[in-house]
Amino acid sequence: MKYNTYEVSEHADGKFTGSVVEKDTASLPEGDVLIRVEYSSLNYKDALSASGNKGVTKNYPHTPGVDAAGTVAESSSAKFAEGALVLVTGHDMGMNTPGGFGQYIRVPAAWVAPCPEGLDLRRAMMLGTAGQTAAMCVERLMHHGIEAVEPGGAGESESGAPEADSSPVLVTGATGGVGILSVALLSHLGYEVIASTGKAEAAPLLKKLGASEVIDRSELSEANPRPLLKGRWAGAVDVVGGETLANVIKSLKYGGAVAACGLVQSPAFQTSVFPFILRGVSLLGVDSAEAPISAKGFYWQQLANEWRIPDEHLNALCKEITYKELPAALNELLKGGVTGRYVLNLSATSD
Repeated sequence: MKYNTYEVSEHADGKFTGSVVEKDTASLPEGDVLIRVEYSSLNYKDALSASGNKGVTKNYPHTPGVDAAGTVAESSSAKFAEGALVLVTGHDMGMNTPGGFGQYIRVPAAWVAPCPEGLDLRRAMMLGTAGQTAAMCVERLMHHGIEAVEPGGAGESESGAPEADSSPVLVTGATGGVGILSVALLSHLGYEVIASTGKAEAAPLLKKLGASEVIDRSELSEANPRPLLKGRWAGAVDVVGGETLANVIKSLKYGGAVAACGLVQSPAFQTSVFPFILRGVSLLGVDSAEAPISAKGFYWQQLANEWRIPDEHLNALCKEITYKELPAALNELLKGGVTGRYVLNLSATSD
């Protein structure tokens, strides 16, 4: 069966270029489920793969796309019937397995989740891996005990000990996919949200999504030798890492927590034990790529129902593109110029 795919090739001069080529589904790797992809989305990992980053993709030519939403075309798994609407995010797809920028993918059944009622394929890819990660971060903070209540500071437990403050929650890297969806989701769930970004021009959008305040990333990105800073936030979602994460940890209120899921600034950070032993704060690691399919199914259900971000907000932070616009969008994403999310429509013509 013939189909189109966006394939990145490596050239003798060390450069990498991408183009839309025609292939046959017989060339796809073995797997339980063949899926006709209708929508994908753009993630930073896709931009790295498309630019030849061997830490993400070892061999070329290759089709990126860590997200895919589509219809089952063939299945050897009893779990998925032909015609079923399904979602695939993470695992090895788009890294070393042909990904969602192709009109067909073939993957193991263990990577596939049914598209839940209340969530169509396009909306699922408006969320994608970024939405899954944001949902996991929010759930970790909720599980830690950070609740959405009216602003007003920490209270006391029956024993008289201070409880974890419930408001506000900081989101760093607030214009990227995970960050901007975290702002929208936290706000929707009733949290007071402070958004940190280096893009001042994005402040109106972030406030429309529910941020009560937008601060410049420079407030957090510089090294600070002090072991503790003024407690400002009950919790945080951090996609930046580096000095920013260190400063966020130092600035959590008593009993607070930060859900860490990114390394935009740096994969390394340095801090002392003082925030942990004097304020009882917690560092919560979050990974969605290798999460069990049962966990992904849970978060898809939440995002389709109780955690459903209002259409107005989701539409405001997403832009739909075709193959024709894909190379420029990937380049913009690689350079850090994107605010929000790109959704790739694989069924649309690129003329």
